[in-house]
Amino acid sequence: MSRTFFAKNPSVLWFLLILALFTLAVTVLSEAYGVAFISTSFVKTLGKTLCLALVALAMDLIWGYAGILSLGHMAFFALGGYMIGMWLMYARTDEIVVAALAQGGLPATAEEIRQGVATQIFGVVGASDFPPIWYFAHSFWAQIALVVLVPGILALVFGWLAFRSRVTGVYLSILTQAMTLALALYLFQNDSGLRGNNGLSGLQNLPGLDAVSQDDVSMWFFWASALALGIGYLLLAWVVSGKFGSVIRAIRDDEQRVRFLGYSVEGYKLFVFTLTAVIAAIAGALYYPQAGIINPAELAPIASIYLAVWVAIGGRGRLYGAVIGAAFVSLLSSWFTGGRAPSIPLGFYTIDWVDWWLVILGLSFVAVTLFAPKGIGGLFDLATGLRSPNRRGAPLGPDDGALMEKEAKE
Repeated sequence: MSRTFFAKNPSVLWFLLILALFTLAVTVLSEAYGVAFISTSFVKTLGKTLCLALVALAMDLIWGYAGILSLGHMAFFALGGYMIGMWLMYARTDEIVVAALAQGGLPATAEEIRQGVATQIFGVVGASDFPPIWYFAHSFWAQIALVVLVPGILALVFGWLAFRSRVTGVYLSILTQAMTLALALYLFQNDSGLRGNNGLSGLQNLPGLDAVSQDDVSMWFFWASALALGIGYLLLAWVVSGKFGSVIRAIRDDEQRVRFLGYSVEGYKLFVFTLTAVIAAIAGALYYPQAGIINPAELAPIASIYLAVWVAIGGRGRLYGAVIGAAFVSLLSSWFTGGRAPSIPLGFYTIDWVDWWLVILGLSFVAVTLFAPKGIGGLFDLATGLRSPNRRGAPLGPDDGALMEKEAKE
């Protein structure tokens, strides 16, 4: 990335600067390395919010720039969490089993340890053996590779089948939602190999770091989440600023014309779909160790709908808008549903925000769609005086058949 890139995209530098200052501020105010003004639990909330902002970036690329409304990207997010969660649970249980067997006097064999770990993990679902999908669970680097490979391959196969059939619009959205629902229903089964409805728990306990407090661990994950968000923003800003970005925006606006110009529309869509799935999975791999638990409910289709709402409220087609939307709605949701918002007694009825939060979110989405389609990010356009160019009815493209400005507004 050259100096020219940053000159053409000053918002990238501003975003990275704000993210760096925010990270520094949280570090100084934390219990682990600062003045203990911010609690460890809130540091975890902020770290998880950064992960949600990263998956919102992925959603903005595929929906805001490529025009593909995917209602299944939180499935990739959860799969990333499952992949790293398998190693975390295996390694932590292995430590516990080894310590317990050491009290017996005789050294335990590798098979005894492995059998003990399997019993501890899968006893809750009535099993005592490792399923085949746990074959690499003992290896940290293998599971890290699976964080990328499993969601990436699933997205590649699903995208290839969908795009080669030229499924578009609402039909593609329904297909992605169906994929998410099918995967969630499968994982709810006890014989899925991932403990069914119990999911994977105890993920906040890092193996080999018993002496390290959760204050420190939470800050480490917060830093990792901030770094991932910064790298992700820089990568996607570079992707959308060049020729590739112009092509996917053209596909969003007029897919048939792009295809007639000789571009492989399906190839571009498949690349974007797979790339964003991998980014979502990486975000999930950082999110769930901070959450401490993951279960199939995290794959529910409603989660992907929430993701689309975040991007719409923040302003799709703007990377910073996706980050703002995810952070704003996520933190507001934590405040309303965490019991921090005081109830309002009206005499005949008491407004409990825990019950009314989803209604508020739904109304906000409708209001933004109808009255502020550019979302919160559009406020920056007003603040900076950025407006669509006034070509006085001239073509919006270089050829005589290009869309007219007046037509574009209708």
